Amino acid sequence: MAQPDRDGRVRRFGPVPRTVHRATGWLMMICLTTAACLYLGPLAQLVGRRHLMAMVHEWSGILLPAPLLLGLLSSEFRADLRRLNRFAEYDRQWLRAARRRLTSPQARPAGKFNAGQKLYAGWIAGAVLVMMFTGLLMWFMGLLPFISRTSAIFVHDILAWTITFVLIGHIRRAYADPEARLGMRTGYVSRSWADRHHSRWLGEEHADTESAPPAATPSRPAVE
Repeated sequence: MAQPDRDGRVRRFGPVPRTVHRATGWLMMICLTTAACLYLGPLAQLVGRRHLMAMVHEWSGILLPAPLLLGLLSSEFRADLRRLNRFAEYDRQWLRAARRRLTSPQARPAGKFNAGQKLYAGWIAGAVLVMMFTGLLMWFMGLLPFISRTSAIFVHDILAWTITFVLIGHIRRAYADPEARLGMRTGYVSRSWADRHHSRWLGEEHADTESAPPAATPSRPAVE
């Protein structure tokens, strides 16, 4: 729940979503770094240990979905996934405002996640699945004999470059917003930041709080 603590800050992410995000990020960085050591000639010569780099790359890729799958045990993480999978009318308004470079909170209404974050999450999830599929095809050549190794390598390499550029954009956006990074690092953001960037999220959480039934007050025994 988006409830302020004693300092007036708002709880945005609990421990599980933050851990899933951090673990997935580290695994992705290991995948991209080891891929660069295998793909780029000068870097491959500098690092060496090609067999070790290949093994680390393969297993970090296989483990990429593990943080998300473990996160499904958390009700808070499942709630965040439902928000990411739900595209509302105000998300279309956010995209129209983004195309016109409008930045006011009224022009860009957003829930806990804005439309750009929802599109990014869906795209990166699909890209990881395709990367895993093509990687397994290269690893186990007899898995689908009608798909050639050359085709799998081509798709894998093109998508790897695309993911690299998209992740660079994601990191740049994160570094341009220190408050967003604070929310992912500590779990809390300022109410003023939430009002500017995710005003509908605060409204939804406030409505949920008001609609919740009051806690039952235990009755006191009568004094004789």
